[in-house]
Amino acid sequence: MEYSERLKQLTVQFFATLVEKVNKAIAEGRDIINLGQGNPDQPTPAHIIKALQTAAEDANTHQYSPFRGLPELKNAAAEFYKKQYGVEVDPSAEVAVLFGTKAGLVELPLCLLNEGDLMLLPDPGYPDYLSGAALANVKCQTFPLKAQNHFLPDYSAIPAEQAKAAKLMYLNYPNNPTGATADRTFFEETVAFAKEHHITILHDFAYGAIGFDGKKPVSFLEAEGAKEIGVELYTLSKTYNMAGWRVGFAVGNPVIIESLNLIQDHLYVSLFPAVQKAAAAALTGDQQCVEEIVSRYEQRRNTFIRACHEIGWRVKAPSGSFFAWLPVPEGFTSEVFADFLLEKADVAVAPGNGFGEYGEGYVRVGLLVDEALLIEAVNRIGKLNLF
Repeated sequence: MEYSERLKQLTVQFFATLVEKVNKAIAEGRDIINLGQGNPDQPTPAHIIKALQTAAEDANTHQYSPFRGLPELKNAAAEFYKKQYGVEVDPSAEVAVLFGTKAGLVELPLCLLNEGDLMLLPDPGYPDYLSGAALANVKCQTFPLKAQNHFLPDYSAIPAEQAKAAKLMYLNYPNNPTGATADRTFFEETVAFAKEHHITILHDFAYGAIGFDGKKPVSFLEAEGAKEIGVELYTLSKTYNMAGWRVGFAVGNPVIIESLNLIQDHLYVSLFPAVQKAAAAALTGDQQCVEEIVSRYEQRRNTFIRACHEIGWRVKAPSGSFFAWLPVPEGFTSEVFADFLLEKADVAVAPGNGFGEYGEGYVRVGLLVDEALLIEAVNRIGKLNLF
């Protein structure tokens, strides 16, 4: 038997390769501090777990869910967007329940594009954005996110022929991997650019809850006209430490939402109803747990950045997400530096080139271990006398 051409087009899974290197080092008996992951290290808040337990004990949740998800979860998503962002959402037409937002990211090119169409992706960006392009067999061009522009795209620098041909564009703020954030003015510029060139926008709002220094991240849908040209994907993975639960939703333009619902009609019969009920409880319940989660990440960020400065590593603090984006020392590429840290310091980081051409020269660190381990990791790096 032979794989289909679609599967052959898929790129090597970047994070799988990274995990393999780390696991090999651990198998050798080495004390590895793993800062290369993007997996929340704290448990899901207790009241959400309790909601799952209660729902799972109800025999009605053991049956198939409605194909397009429980109205309870869609209503909760709409209520959440109204309360958090002041955005009015029709739960019946403007919300699609997702098996985690990664599913939606991969599905959308299949929903909206035909073979050979062009989509635009950020560089650096989440590697799995490429999976949707490959499975839909569409063309893909990237636009650079550069430090001098605060890791925001410069729309005036996108070639005219690309802007004219493109049908779909992905954005992601707070950003993985750079930790950059975007304001409402930027999203208004995005809406104007998209309308001018007839481009659909998907905004990946995976880190939507995680902003620092008293600044709450802005939703793309807060920009006037955003729902006319795009959708936003929101996951509960980061906001509520629910990564393993695989639950999220898309919200926005009803035509795009219907396309996601339609493809999922043929792929799934929605999520386990008890998970959906617990997700609804998370979105509509007390958000004190979210404040505590964000506070923990901010404290870790401050500790880590301070420790880096103490060893002479001149790095900039991220303004959102739970990642730090750090320049590598002279004489190293991203991958060589990441391998060097793993080999010589027993510290694992993600090489920036795994996120795209413009990720070269950086490594990504996840603030997903406690402060003592963050300090220990930096101390180990400091002993290499690179700075």
